[in-house]
Amino acid sequence: MIPIPLMFLPFPFVPVDAQRSKGDGARPRRGSVLRGAQEAAVTTPRKRSSSATRSGAKAALTPVLTKRELNRALLARQFLLRRTRESVPHVLEHLVGLQAQAGNAPYLGLWTRMEDFQLEDLTRRYEQREVVRATLLRSTQHLVTARDYQSLRPALQPVLDRMFSHSAYPRELAGLDMDALLAEGRRLLSREPLSSVELGRRLQARWPERDAQSLAFVVRVAESLVTVPPFGTWGVGGEVTFTPSASWLGAPLEPALALESLVRRYLGAFGPASVKDMQHWSGFVRLGEVFERLRSELRVFRDEQGVELFDLPDAPRPDGDTPVPVRFVPEFDNLLLSHSDRARVISEPHRKRVFTVNGIIRPTVLVDGFVRGMWKLKWEKTRVTLHVSPFARLTREDREALTEEGLRLLSFAAAEASEHEVRFAPVA
Repeated sequence: MIPIPLMFLPFPFVPVDAQRSKGDGARPRRGSVLRGAQEAAVTTPRKRSSSATRSGAKAALTPVLTKRELNRALLARQFLLRRTRESVPHVLEHLVGLQAQAGNAPYLGLWTRMEDFQLEDLTRRYEQREVVRATLLRSTQHLVTARDYQSLRPALQPVLDRMFSHSAYPRELAGLDMDALLAEGRRLLSREPLSSVELGRRLQARWPERDAQSLAFVVRVAESLVTVPPFGTWGVGGEVTFTPSASWLGAPLEPALALESLVRRYLGAFGPASVKDMQHWSGFVRLGEVFERLRSELRVFRDEQGVELFDLPDAPRPDGDTPVPVRFVPEFDNLLLSHSDRARVISEPHRKRVFTVNGIIRPTVLVDGFVRGMWKLKWEKTRVTLHVSPFARLTREDREALTEEGLRLLSFAAAEASEHEVRFAPVA
């Protein structure tokens, strides 16, 4: 497989106050980066969530979910308890997108969740503009359906604005006419798709005293841009080019998805979850008031540490002893990125091995529903080997199951290779 370059935005992730997202149901306006920068200095008095004042007696009556029960609930909603026969668009919308920092990761993420998934099932939809790759959650690249993108992007714009306002770019571009910059960026991108580097060069031709990278990223944050295939299709690397979503999809953005709807979507894919979990996933902060508005229509639980959890009433919550097949999960998968407390799927010592200091999140192996190791593919001429690095001793049954599932993964990801092999590294 061809390595795919990462596409992180070069500024820190700063959650945004959900109460400043007043535009639910309103159409997005231009120049939101400027407004986000101006609002960064504004503070709002904190209000105590009413959930914090509930009596201890009532809390004691709240059902408690064990770590294994939370694990099984998450796996069921992620289609990792059993593979689904639903379509690619259905799966992407249920999961609220798939992390796409690495180009091949969404393909592997769908393969491990879907029955009979083939490479062309996603490539065709990407090329036909049914799905798009763009900057969304946590300012990272996600693959979502075109329909979801139209309302998700404006909903998440306040998060992107806040992240920009906490970066160095506002200082570097102080005094610049932002409206003129965004208008020029739109003009350039409407003529042809451009890479971030080329966009910066062309913008710098008009503002030669300004940093090219800074100019380009202002446009990328403020404007609704999507990446253009073939980049992002299986095995294709190279330079990423961007184009306005309105021209690519033939329609302007829709009204922003309401925060209440975003909460429901999140719980459907990742619940039961706490307010803090959703804030970690979305980038918004102080979502307690939104959850309170929904409390009457949600189920309420607590985890074993007493943290209040919310869930959709009819969402699956399997027994904690439900058998779980082994799974190979790709790098950057949202399974590991969507909760503040990740104990339901990975321990803290194991997280430190999977999450690297430079932002890489390695592919993982699930055994009994929890991360128990990492994996990688190694290509040698006509042979492709799947290397499994377990974190602890595996039983014979687990090794056999991983070998069988690993050979299926090789048949999918390296079909052209004449030899496939699964190897297990010694326990480190």
